[in-house]
Amino acid sequence: MYARDHALIATPIGAIRIEGDEAVLTAIRIGGDPTRSPGSAQAVREAVEQLEQWLAKERQEFDLPLAPMGTPRGEELRAGLIAIGYGETLSYGALARVLASSPRAIGQLCARNPFPIVVPCHRVVGSGGTLGHYSGGDGPKTKSWLLEHERRPSEGTLL
Repeated sequence: MYARDHALIATPIGAIRIEGDEAVLTAIRIGGDPTRSPGSAQAVREAVEQLEQWLAKERQEFDLPLAPMGTPRGEELRAGLIAIGYGETLSYGALARVLASSPRAIGQLCARNPFPIVVPCHRVVGSGGTLGHYSGGDGPKTKSWLLEHERRPSEGTLL
C-alpha cells in the first residue's frame, strides 16, 4: 500500500483538496486552506491536471482512478451520477427512476459523495429545477457556480 498524498488547488469556489495515493483517489474536498500544494502521487497529480482542465473548460469528462465503492450497487449508483452529461441536470426523482432507486437514496448518495465535481452530484437538482442541497464548499452557492460554469460557453466558442 502506498502512502497517502494530497494536493491543494485554488479555484473560484475556494480551495480544492485532492487526496489519494499512487493508484487511486480517496477523496476530493471543496473548501479549506487555499495554499497551493501540487501533490506527488500519480493519481493525485492526474486529478490536479484534469480538474484544472475542467476549470479552464478544456475538459468535460474525467478519467481518474477512484477508490471503489463498498458494494456493486454503490458502483452502479455512482456510475449513474457520472452518466449525467456535462451541462445537464436531472432531478433526484428522475435519477432515482433511471437507477431503480428512491429520491431519498439519491440524495444520500449525493450528500456522501467523496468526489465532488468528478462524480457530478452538482448536476442533481430538486423537482422543477430547484437547486436543492449541496454538501461541498459553500453549499448551494457552490452548486450554483458549478452548474453555471458548465452552462457558460468557453471563451473560444463563437455565439
